[in-house]
Amino acid sequence: MTGESLLKRALTVMPGGVSSPVRAFGAVEGDPPFLASGSGPRVTDAEGASYVDLVGSWGPLILGHAHPVVVEAVEKAVRAGMTFGATCEAEVDLAERILSAFPCGEKVRFVNSGTEAVMSAIRLARGATGRSGIVKFEGCYHGHSDALLVKGGSGLATFGTPSSSGVPKEVTGSTFVAPLDDEDSFDQIMDEKGDDIAVVVIEPLPANAGLLIQREEFLAHLRERCTEKGSLLLFDEVITGFRVARGGMTERTGVTPDLVTLGKVIGGGMPVGAYLGPSDLMDHVAPLGPVYQAGTLSGNPVAMAAGVATLDELDRPETYEDLEKAGSSLAAGWEQALTDHAVPGSVARLGSVLWLYLAEGPLPRAFHLIHDDAAQAYARLHRELLNQGTWMAPSAFEVAFLSLAHGQEEINAAIDSLSQALAAVNTQEGR
Repeated sequence: MTGESLLKRALTVMPGGVSSPVRAFGAVEGDPPFLASGSGPRVTDAEGASYVDLVGSWGPLILGHAHPVVVEAVEKAVRAGMTFGATCEAEVDLAERILSAFPCGEKVRFVNSGTEAVMSAIRLARGATGRSGIVKFEGCYHGHSDALLVKGGSGLATFGTPSSSGVPKEVTGSTFVAPLDDEDSFDQIMDEKGDDIAVVVIEPLPANAGLLIQREEFLAHLRERCTEKGSLLLFDEVITGFRVARGGMTERTGVTPDLVTLGKVIGGGMPVGAYLGPSDLMDHVAPLGPVYQAGTLSGNPVAMAAGVATLDELDRPETYEDLEKAGSSLAAGWEQALTDHAVPGSVARLGSVLWLYLAEGPLPRAFHLIHDDAAQAYARLHRELLNQGTWMAPSAFEVAFLSLAHGQEEINAAIDSLSQALAAVNTQEGR
């Protein structure tokens, strides 16, 4: 079946024809292709076109598509039972692996998504501290729970929406928003509201409104002020956990949060989320404490098996060195392509996470510093990248992900695709 016919059907039965808004390609030119399969570093659409995949299901596929070890683990788990609504051995196995990578955590609770993980961690922070206030940062996206749909990134950034309809003002009345990379603005909030701030939540590597690499000094400052005010510090590592290092940004920065949320990689491509912290904090969660959180499919045996298989593969020698080399190679090639075609822009990168920023000037560390013309330039480029065989996120504010399945052949192909796409856009614009 063609993509066009699938789109017509989808539009009649799903809002915008999608299950998540950015997938609708509203911020870029053209209609979204429908993907049919993935293998290693590539995806294939419904009409048989193959692409080097730099989306990786938005980050979890760090081993690539349909990795044989993960597929085998999932098949074995499915044959034993798809869901029990009870604790299983793989759940304990995955918990032990996660906690060994994040020493700041002594206990972990599994949920079904990153959104659910952050929502639950916020509730825990409020319950444990007896406070209601939340501090978040402009451009950081923490899922679509009501209290955090304020100046987020991702789809909210793509569509220029500061918050969502359907969220009562009362729900976000205790959410305070600070700009990234700005100690003074943060200090002002903490000085005025700190005694009622339960938790400060941040993506330590903001990656839903561009890749806004933060100074370690800034993150350390958040830690210091939270300790001073008795507020909890939450690192949202749904994207970065096991992606930029085994212990995520917590390991890379040396800044120790009170709570960490995880997702994506820990499920190996299956729906999963988790939040973790020290025992005295996590013991506030039911059944041990009064903070209620539950989920029928939480700790699903198939998702747990996929996660265990993925993390075991990541424990092989030189895994993160290989990801670093791949990321460095792609970033250098993209930078050279921008130079060769005289297109303003640069590439932000940390490990295997990259962001193509199509604007003049230094790479921004705060959302409000992103040039408006960067999104317009990316929209013009995106369709040409698809035409040249590279699957990129349909939003200028989303990042690219590499996997261990991406070899130099695929990296070179992605570099060549960008070069040819830039040339095509220059020709269209008479440059």
